[in-house]
Amino acid sequence: MRIGIPKEIKVHEYRVSLTPDAAAELIHDGHQVMVETSAGAGVDFLDADYQAAGCTIAANADEVFESAEMIVKVKEPQPVEYQRLREDQTLFTYLHLAADKQQAEGLMASGCTAIAYETIVGPRGDLPLLQPMSEVAGRMSVQVGAHCLERSQGGRGVLLGGVPGVAPAKVVILGGGVAGTNAAQMAMGLRADVSIFDISDSRLNELDALYGGRIKTIYSTKQAVAEACIKADLVIGAVLVPGAAAPKLVTRDMLKTMKAGAVLVDIAIDQGGCFETSHATTHSDPTFVIDDVVHYCVANMPGAVARTSTFALVKSTLPFMKRLANKGVHEALNADPGFALGLNVAGGTITHAAVARDLDLPFALPSWLG
Repeated sequence: MRIGIPKEIKVHEYRVSLTPDAAAELIHDGHQVMVETSAGAGVDFLDADYQAAGCTIAANADEVFESAEMIVKVKEPQPVEYQRLREDQTLFTYLHLAADKQQAEGLMASGCTAIAYETIVGPRGDLPLLQPMSEVAGRMSVQVGAHCLERSQGGRGVLLGGVPGVAPAKVVILGGGVAGTNAAQMAMGLRADVSIFDISDSRLNELDALYGGRIKTIYSTKQAVAEACIKADLVIGAVLVPGAAAPKLVTRDMLKTMKAGAVLVDIAIDQGGCFETSHATTHSDPTFVIDDVVHYCVANMPGAVARTSTFALVKSTLPFMKRLANKGVHEALNADPGFALGLNVAGGTITHAAVARDLDLPFALPSWLG
């Protein structure tokens, strides 16, 4: 198979979808890999590194898209990119379509087969290709939240862990999944007062058994979240409904009850955000203020730590890339129902039920699947 690796063009996105050593694995299996020039520059990979692995270097993105049978990216394709796609191509990347109808319609119009990292389900019901970036985003959320709490950033001027004789900041984490758990670990490490909310009683029991009295575990209801927001210094939104838009857990009315200079960090922003007042921001302009509450809603948080994120992502995506390339798309998806759940668009139609529902678009599975 001819595999194309274009350079990421989303604002302040420095990751690359394939490392040179991972490319060598694909080439060893008999595939061709074409990498756009400077695609790995953001993580210190030179064109020469890819050439040494056996890759061909393309002069521009047009050359990659024209040649490749499968395009592998990190972030969702931007308009100029999905306009390059064709019906005989497969796109493998993060899509987050439930919050992006324009992209969904662009992929449908292209006729391509689009497989989303974030909706692939593992044998244990996990999300193996979302997990590495959820780990990064969860850990980063506490770092950026602590920074935003500084007075010079518009925050309350509160040190997350306090000091002897001075109480630590109150951190509220909405969601006890991978991102929320990683956020809790970081916040605990900084000695904050941490509460984690979830709607799964079994998950709350697991977290309580794992961390004992170091965090408070609370069943998530609208009233419980509203009461927590009143006292919170930092609220981290880490909820996830696979493939679907994130539920709005913190409303505009709740903001009015919060402390001036409190901070919201919305990890769920790629799926539309879990705060009613959220809208996507960038690393160059990461925050905005509503009702004296600082919002951090960067849509590609892990891109800020691009090298760590690239290695974390590729170690998880490479086995799936190899299956697509070695078996072919149809056989690879038909062989694994969890992998097949990654299929979001095929033949001009939305093929993931949750995405179709949230975007109010037709849903149908392709005839070759099943």
